[in-house]
Amino acid sequence: MASALLKNKTDSPALSRRERQVMDILHRRNGATVAEIMGDLPDPPTYSAVRSVLRILGEKALIRHKEDGPRYVYYPAESTERARDDVLAHVVRTYFADSPEQAVTALLRMSDVDINDAEVKRLRDTIRRARQSGR
Repeated sequence: MASALLKNKTDSPALSRRERQVMDILHRRNGATVAEIMGDLPDPPTYSAVRSVLRILGEKALIRHKEDGPRYVYYPAESTERARDDVLAHVVRTYFADSPEQAVTALLRMSDVDINDAEVKRLRDTIRRARQSGR
């Protein structure tokens, strides 16, 4: 998504396409080695190129790493939940005129959405709790 390259409200640095792909992998996997990242990347670059992307992401303070024996495992510096909230807020602001109702309506209109009764109940409960907490 091209708009994902723009700075968000928390003023995080803009990301290149490849940096965004690596961040997406790290969030999806909740951490990964260079080899795992390469395995998930479309048309993967060389090992050195992936390490360069990771170095840049580290300089931008977007990732951290831990040693796991002879290899490093890389993780997003920000929790996936926080990143998800920031991205979703950006999408709602940008594409749905800051209207959660329009965003939810668009999700429900998607042809492959099949919400069962239990999910509808959970959604109602979530809306009720949000209203009670003043959101």
